[in-house]
Amino acid sequence: MNAATGAFCSPRPMLRQRVLVTILLLPLGIAAILAGGLWFLLLVALILGLAAWEFAALFRAADLQPAAPLVLAGVLGLVLARYLAGFAQDVWLLPLIIMLSVVYHLAQFERGRDRAATDLSLTITGIFYLGILGGYFIMLRQLEHGEWWLLLTLPAVWMADSAAYFLGTRFGRRKLVPRLSPHKSWEGYISGVVFGALGTPLLLILYQRWGLPASPAFTATNAALLGLAMGIFPTLGDLGESMLKRQVGVKDSGSILPGHGGMLDRIDSWLWALPIGYILIQWVFLN
Repeated sequence: MNAATGAFCSPRPMLRQRVLVTILLLPLGIAAILAGGLWFLLLVALILGLAAWEFAALFRAADLQPAAPLVLAGVLGLVLARYLAGFAQDVWLLPLIIMLSVVYHLAQFERGRDRAATDLSLTITGIFYLGILGGYFIMLRQLEHGEWWLLLTLPAVWMADSAAYFLGTRFGRRKLVPRLSPHKSWEGYISGVVFGALGTPLLLILYQRWGLPASPAFTATNAALLGLAMGIFPTLGDLGESMLKRQVGVKDSGSILPGHGGMLDRIDSWLWALPIGYILIQWVFLN
């Protein structure tokens, strides 16, 4: 789970682990974003593939069995389709995914799996949630100057998350979602929205000094709107994953990233940020 809205006060060793992991992985992510092409595709496939496997494993604690190989294959198939043809292949790819999932779980039911229908719903949910939303990694990078749009969108989420965590931990009094996540506060949430909206234009100015291409879309107003959206909406992705984990009674989706939990914990807010950022940039800023 990310830090949005001041979720809870992490012990200092965990915070140090988070910072260290971020310092180690951030250059790799930036390099892949700037390189684009196959290198970026491989990084996205790795991130979403790990998240897909964790999603399927998450439900074992509740005696549910989404088909992990199908979830993994479906997510990677959707990502590859985005890379090769955008949305053009969805007309046959999405129905095929659904039908293959049904056939698999029909076979499981015949073998004695009485909860196969519930397993089916989780298999399809995992594929579509991670594959369709996560596929916007690729769609956003393929926009004109997409590397710079990604380098604005993702840091806007990080700025909002960090402000929400630290200020929410310090000043949070009013609970945002007391049943789902009792440590989250309105004070933290609003802090994240404000810092996202104010910090993203400052980041744009910094990029302009680092060679940001000239484009009428790269304005302080657009950056502020992007940061505002990244402060408002991606928290729902965090809360959505928290709902899944709370229902099955686990704290983290995995342990691959020390201090962060699993890969799904790390990207839960990105899964909302990417399509929202794409829609804003493609339909508003570039028109």
